[in-house]
Amino acid sequence: MSIVEMEKKAILAYLEKEEEISNSENFAKQFGFSHEEILNVIRRLHGFKFVEAKDIRRERWVLTEEGETYAAVGSPEFQLFSAVPPEGTGGVAALIWMQKKLDPAVYKIGWQQALKNKWVQMKTDVPMRDVSRKVQPADDKVKDLLLRIQNNEAVNKEDIDALKRRKLIIQQVWKGNSVRKGPKYAPIRKRAATDLTRENLQRFEEMPTNNYVESSFWNFDALFQPQQHPARDSHDTFFLKVPSTTKMLPEDYFERVKEIHESGGYQSRGYGLILPILTSVSLTLVKVLTSLYSVNCAACLDMGMSKLRFKPAYNPYTEPSMEIFSFKKWVEVGNSGMFRPEMLLPMGLPEDVRVIAWGLSLERPTMILYGIDNIRDLFGSKVDLSLIKRNPICRLGL
Repeated sequence: MSIVEMEKKAILAYLEKEEEISNSENFAKQFGFSHEEILNVIRRLHGFKFVEAKDIRRERWVLTEEGETYAAVGSPEFQLFSAVPPEGTGGVAALIWMQKKLDPAVYKIGWQQALKNKWVQMKTDVPMRDVSRKVQPADDKVKDLLLRIQNNEAVNKEDIDALKRRKLIIQQVWKGNSVRKGPKYAPIRKRAATDLTRENLQRFEEMPTNNYVESSFWNFDALFQPQQHPARDSHDTFFLKVPSTTKMLPEDYFERVKEIHESGGYQSRGYGLILPILTSVSLTLVKVLTSLYSVNCAACLDMGMSKLRFKPAYNPYTEPSMEIFSFKKWVEVGNSGMFRPEMLLPMGLPEDVRVIAWGLSLERPTMILYGIDNIRDLFGSKVDLSLIKRNPICRLGL
């Protein structure tokens, strides 16, 4: 049994006996799971209405890397105090020895804080510059405070401010969930026929997605997109200066596409415009376009979105066309339609072939499925990178 299956089973079994999981982090610790992994499973079960999950958000203080070091070995002032012999240093040589023993930053900060705390004193009126302790023993309050914060214990505002000024702590937003049974709760979740599994994926061939620069022929013209379409404007499409054009086009196919744009055909009047040829091109797109059914079939899998609306739409390359909306608030999650003959027939496809095209966006269905309110939690400058690093790219088998 996979970790994900164990986590899912633990959540559903717990709710069979208990009314609520009040804190997802405590639940994860209790059963020895990663909290981030548990959150992923909760969001998925919530999407399928097995559970009802409510967000918990708390701001808490955590140790910086420097703070963690001092929590383990003691504050710089305590380290310096400990390096001073009880009988005093006995001269410059002992001072040099102390300086070599301690990290330079610890030595510098330690002196400042130890003198401020009146833990040590230096006699500058004698030739040997004797250093001695003024207290016995010293109480390392900084280390104690850092350990309390590390253990999520309460610390007063004055001490928080002092540690913050020394950059030993930073504020972190903690996110978790409380969980109750959902309307479709069951103690055991049976795998649905539409669940995405590794076996399902073996039936598909991945499209080449490493063609980062594309010719406007393939991007617009082959898709029967008119010259005056807004998507061609410079503010929607970035064009290269070098290379600015491409000659790598199948000439016979190019001429057929040019003819359909300029003069029409297949019961279409065309657009009456001449085509431009820009940037690079992928000759494999013809093969991709003529096998769109097998490529897009994966999009028909159940994504856990039950509140849906559909409305007619316009796409240059499909007729009829339809947009798909789902409810978190009503947002577009997909587009679909029948590829126009003006696009298909120049490729050489038989006239009786019909191609259905549809595709779902990634971000919005993910937000709906996992109960994420802010798209910035998924990508952008404010994303918690540690969340991305700790989680796999694709989760299968839930």
